[in-house]
Amino acid sequence: MFRKARVIGALFVSASVALAACAAPATPAPTVAPTNTPMPEPTMAPMAMDIVDTAVAAGSFTTLAAALEAAGLVDTLKGEGPFTVFAPTDNAFAALPEGTVESLLEDPEGALTQILLYHVLGERADAAKVVTLSEAETLQGSPITIEIVDGGVV
Repeated sequence: MFRKARVIGALFVSASVALAACAAPATPAPTVAPTNTPMPEPTMAPMAMDIVDTAVAAGSFTTLAAALEAAGLVDTLKGEGPFTVFAPTDNAFAALPEGTVESLLEDPEGALTQILLYHVLGERADAAKVVTLSEAETLQGSPITIEIVDGGVV
């Protein structure tokens, strides 16, 4: 069911999110009229972004972000980790046969969820660690085989 996929260009993100409560609220913020008053300097360092925020900010993972939302996995990946995501780029999704993404989005609780969870490890595995692994257990429950082919992770 799962094919080998080149991970070059994919986002390797590992995160231990301790404060999932800091996620953006689901309701929109109230509109505030602009003023000429300068904003005060921040007194705290900005919080680190979680996996989902990092993927969205990168700009090349919009299909993945939409799939995570459709499958209801955003809160999971914003929750306690650590997690490592082998995140397919928009180009990787575009390389799939025509209609594949659309059909997966029509049944988000079925194959889409299983495929997405197959791309997530429940551990921190940065690039230096991944290249030393031959296999890792995914959140989907199946092990993923890891190989180095022509200098790239497959």
